[in-house]
Amino acid sequence: MRNSLAVLLLAAGLPLFAAPPARKPAAAPASVAPKEMPHQIALFLASLSGDGKTEVKFKATAVGMRFYFEEPTGVTVYLWDNGGYHKEEFLKGMKLAKAVKRYSAIVETK
Repeated sequence: MRNSLAVLLLAAGLPLFAAPPARKPAAAPASVAPKEMPHQIALFLASLSGDGKTEVKFKATAVGMRFYFEEPTGVTVYLWDNGGYHKEEFLKGMKLAKAVKRYSAIVETK
């Protein structure tokens, strides 16, 4: 009888110790949207996404006096001049890293 009672208590308490630890809920992703945005940038982003109809994926970086904007079809290179960036060239089919490297080589040879 004692053995049966001990086995019963052990069997009843075992699930308490075998329960998986409680998981913390996943943290919400941090927002990357700026607190303020110039009107021209807002219009550009809206048109880029077809007023919200199309998901947009791009990469961008600025190195020295140039800003690089990569999209699926290639990289647009902008040059800083007179207080703003002006389109210098579109490199069809090129990736961001290669475009930056290409223009870095041009600057170094001058």
